[in-house]
Formats: sequence, C-alpha cells, structure tokens
Amino acid sequence: MIKRILLLVLAINSLVLAAGFGNAKQQEFLKPEEAFKVTTTEANDSIITTITLGKDIFIHANSLKFKITKPSNTILKATLPKTNIFQDEAVYDQEIKISIPKKDIEAITKDSFDLQVSFEGCSKNGVCYQPVNKSFTFAGKSNSTFLSKFNSLSNSTNMANIAKAIKFESFSFVILLFFVVGLLLALTPCIFPMIPILSAIIVSQSSNEKPSIMRAFLTSLVYVLAMSFTYAIIGVVAGLLGFDMQAAMQNPLVLILFAGVFVALAISLFGYYEIALPMKWQTKISSISDNAGSKGIIGTAIMGSLSALIVGPCVAPALGGAILFISQTGDAFLGGIALFVMSIGMGVPLLLVGIGAGKWMPKPGGWMSLVSKFFGVVMLAIAIMMISRLIPAMLTMVLLAILVIGSAFGLYKNSKVFISKMAKTISVVFVILLSLLGAAWLVGAFTGATSALSPLAHFISSGEPISSHGRKGYSVEKLMNEIKLSGKPVIVDFTKESCSACKELDMITFSDPMVKKSFKGFLFIQVDLTDNTADDTAMLEHFGVFGTPNILFFNAKGEYLKDYTITGFVSPEQLVKHIETLPGR
Repeated sequence: MIKRILLLVLAINSLVLAAGFGNAKQQEFLKPEEAFKVTTTEANDSIITTITLGKDIFIHANSLKFKITKPSNTILKATLPKTNIFQDEAVYDQEIKISIPKKDIEAITKDSFDLQVSFEGCSKNGVCYQPVNKSFTFAGKSNSTFLSKFNSLSNSTNMANIAKAIKFESFSFVILLFFVVGLLLALTPCIFPMIPILSAIIVSQSSNEKPSIMRAFLTSLVYVLAMSFTYAIIGVVAGLLGFDMQAAMQNPLVLILFAGVFVALAISLFGYYEIALPMKWQTKISSISDNAGSKGIIGTAIMGSLSALIVGPCVAPALGGAILFISQTGDAFLGGIALFVMSIGMGVPLLLVGIGAGKWMPKPGGWMSLVSKFFGVVMLAIAIMMISRLIPAMLTMVLLAILVIGSAFGLYKNSKVFISKMAKTISVVFVILLSLLGAAWLVGAFTGATSALSPLAHFISSGEPISSHGRKGYSVEKLMNEIKLSGKPVIVDFTKESCSACKELDMITFSDPMVKKSFKGFLFIQVDLTDNTADDTAMLEHFGVFGTPNILFFNAKGEYLKDYTITGFVSPEQLVKHIETLPGR
C-alpha cells in the first residue's frame, strides 16, 4: 500500500513539473565544440595531445583511443594519465595531456600519417554527446630530409600546412622550400604574362641599338627584385594587420588605375610617345652608375611591382601560408624573407630572358618596330584582363575580339617587314588564327557565353558550372547551422566576383563531369565574399584562411577538416583525387 502511494506521488510530481509548475528551469548545455577542444603539438621525440574540457564535462576513460588511420588503420597504445571517479566510473574531468612516443609510430610507418583521437563524453548535468573523432596530419620520419619534406609541401594547396612548415622547420629549410616553390611556379602559365612585359621593357630601353648582356641582365634584376619586395611587403602587412590584402588589390579603383598604366605603356610601345624620366634625373642616375642599365630603372621597378599582382592567384597557397604564419606568430622577418625568396625563384626565368635578350637579340632593324608593337598588344591584353573583373563577360570578349582582329590587320599591313618566304608564310598563318580567335570571341559575346576561356560553350557539349555565382549574406553561425543541418559532408567554396581564379574554378573545375560525380553525396555551398562585409571578414578569420578562392571541407558531423582546405585554383583531376582522401568517405 505504501509503495503504491509513493509511486502515485512521484507520478503527480512528474506531471506537475511537465506542466511547467514550480521554478524548474531548462538546463542549457555546451555545444560539442565548446565541451571538447582537442589540439596536438609535435615535440622532439613525441606527439602531445591536449584535450581541454568545458565546465562539468567529463570523458569516459575507457573510450579514449588513439589510432593511425593513414596510411593504414592501427591502434596505438598510449600511456594515459590518472583518472578520477564519477558515479562509480573512471573518467577524465580536467584538462588532460597524452604523450605518444614517435618511436611507436615509426614502428608502424615512417611516412606521413593521420592520427585520430576518439572518445565519448558527457555533462555532469545529464546529457551525453555523440562520439568525438578528431584527425591530425603529421610528417613521418622519412620526411625529415630536405627532398622528402619538399615533396610533401612544395605542391601543397593547404596554406595551414605551409604555415606549419615555416613555424616548425629550420630557417634554411624554409628558405630552400620557398625558393624551390618559386622555381616550380616559374614553370607554370602564371609567369608567362611577365615575360613579354620584361621583354617589352628591354626592347623599349634599347632604343635602336642591341642591348648589352649586362644591361639586359640588370634590367631584369631590377624587375625581379621589385616583384620580390612587393610580395614580401604584401605578406608582412597583411599578416601583421590581419586584413585581406587581396581584397584591397581587387578594389575597382585600383584595377582601373593599373589597367590605365598598361594602356599608357601600350600606346608608348606603339610609338606615339616615349615614357622616360626627366632628363635631369636621367643625367644624375647615369653619373652614379655610369649608365649601366640605369635608364628607366624606376619605371622597371614599378612594372615589376605591378606584375606581382598579375600572378597573385597562382601563388595563393604560399602567400596565404606565409600570411597565416605571420599573423599567428608575429614573426614578420621570416615570413617576409620566405616570400622574397619565393619571388626570386619565380624570377629565375626572367633573369634568363634578360641574358638571352642581350646575347641572342638580332641586330637592330625594322623588325624591332614590329616587336615593340607586339608587346604593346600584350599590354592591352593585360589591361583587358584586369578590368574583366569589373565588366560583363560580353564586353570583355568584344574588347578581346577588337584587339586580336586589329592585331591581325596590323600584322597583314606590316608583312613587308619579313624578307624570307617562311617568315611571310608564318605571318599569314598568324593572321588567319588571330582572325578566327576574334570571330570566336564575337560569336561568344553575342550568344551569351559567360567566359572568354570558352566563348563557344553553347555549341560544344560540355558540363555547365555547378554554380555561376555564390550566395551573399552568410555569417559564421548561419553557415555552420546550414552545414550541421545538412546531415552529410559539405564542400564550401569562398568566391568573389572580381576573383579571376574563382571564375576559372567555376568554368573549368566545377563544371567538369568527374568533379560533378565526385560531389555526389556532398552539399555544395558557394559563399560570395565580394562585398567584404564584417561577417565576410569574420568567416575568413574563423576558418583561418585568407582571400579567395578557398575550398573548405566538412564531414557529416559538421566538423571542419582544416588540414584538407584548398587555397587557389586546382585542376579537376587534383580536386577529384583530393576528395578521395577526405576522412570518413
């Protein structure tokens, strides 16, 4: 009888509380990312994992596991710290540090590896969280040599990994790494626009005489040094002040100003006027250095600085990695030196161009006028490329069409310069090719093509971009909510309307059938940061990235896979292979 009465009392009390009577208050619980914060650091002989717990949070001691997940799945036996007792169970309810000897890992693999930390935890206030799995990537022992470390980092598209390399590696390794990265960048199309610019400077400064090897080399050296100092300054300023230098350089006024400079240079190369320092300044400079390449030294340096901005998207990972390192450590010297040395590596082919111009350039003649005009056309093409970020694709293609058709006409009118039959034949071929290219751009302009890279897209069966533009108005909270509610892995692309590399991703990579297939099972979110609002800046800071494009990856639990972020343009093949390496697929 008494037992029944007690049960009745308990039932009534539960109903009262459920109905909202009394002073009961809904308990607020910490979010998983607030309850558990996991970090790893690499010491000389061990890897130290630190797990910081929120208030009233504990971890079940028997659930804490360490595992190598790449290149193979292997459980690690770690020496765990002393536990506490809560409700008759062994738990960890304070910050814990676990050290795993590197020799234990090297017995499994000497290559780079992924370490996974797994555990289950609860709140003492009465809620248990989903199992936590955190993954971290480390370089193995075999990566301790310059060559192997370089192989793992030189082609990295993740600026966080590059920032780690600057932070934890020796000064000599960092300098060598960035120099070799610069050499590799010099072999890509990124450096191509700079070759005709430098060649045009050498030709214009040579007047009607063949430049000496020393003079051409010094001109090239000034150009490369100016480019290198520009990169170093951009990296240091952006890192110390913590703002998006790339966004500042994409300002419409800046782009129009730079485009105007290239147009002015083009008109000069066409022979309408000569750009030079005042005669008084030239005299002073000549007296100081005996005229050894001094003429136009300031103009050459200015062009080198401007040219650094042209290839900005190509060096995004290395530039972003150095900026991230500077912002985290405040070490502006090492970050700046790294970028400077990278630019010197990029400039090696340009120095060879200078030597070649001095040694193998033919004797002065009528051909120089035609070469000068060719470089003028290149300058106009660069100016159109810069303002293409501000104008409709249709207008860009019309301007390019006018440029190449006009060039074809000019080449035809000046074909008498060529003496040999072969040279005349080649000039005719170029006239036809330029005319066809101009016609293609005109057709593309008036048929709704969205990119000068594929003006005939409407007539060729090719994939359409996954998204032609991103969505604005995101904040960190809004983006993370959308990611977590999706219930599946997520790919986030940070883009801008003025970002040429972003447009290349849309038209070349995201439109590729292989990429579309690899995206199945993912939610794809494209975030437009064109307006550069406070929320836009906060998102970049929150995810530890700079500028655009940046491709971020999240697992099905909404956890940010920071070590898998891609900065800058990536080819379809590279992106597909990258997606295949994502954990939890």
